[in-house]
Parts: sequence; C-alpha cells; structure tokens
Amino acid sequence: MILYDALLDNIHLALTIFLFIWIYNWAKGNVGSAKLALVTAIVIIFLTFYSFPELVWLLVLLWAFATFGKDVFSKVGLFEK
Repeated sequence: MILYDALLDNIHLALTIFLFIWIYNWAKGNVGSAKLALVTAIVIIFLTFYSFPELVWLLVLLWAFATFGKDVFSKVGLFEK
C-alpha cells in the first residue's frame, strides 16, 4: 500500500508540473504579460490540485482533447455533413 501511495504522489506531482507549464504557456500567449501569466497559472493550479483534486482528471481530458481532438474528429468525420 505504501508503494501505491508513493506512485500516486509521483503521478500527481508530474501532472502538476506538466499542467502548470501548459497553463503558463497558454496564459502567456493570451495575456501577453509573463508575470500575469505566472499568477494565473499559480491560481489555476492551486484551485485545481489542492482545493478540488478531482478536477485534475478534467484538465487531463481537456489537454488530451486540445492536443488530439481535432485530428481524431477530422478522421472520423463526426461534424461533416
């Protein structure tokens, strides 16, 4: 059980770092200011990972959809008439 908890802690930390960098880059591109993007990323990560930890998987799904969604839907032809 200790190994399982340690593995989940490491996965949680890796997801935190990965999503923090992703959100920071997104905010920096949309806001234009690096300091404001840093504050935005910190607030989003704090609210998501520490206040509402179950929302982590929603962010993972959002990232997967943003990364792979357009290609999958264009191949499937779901939104074509």
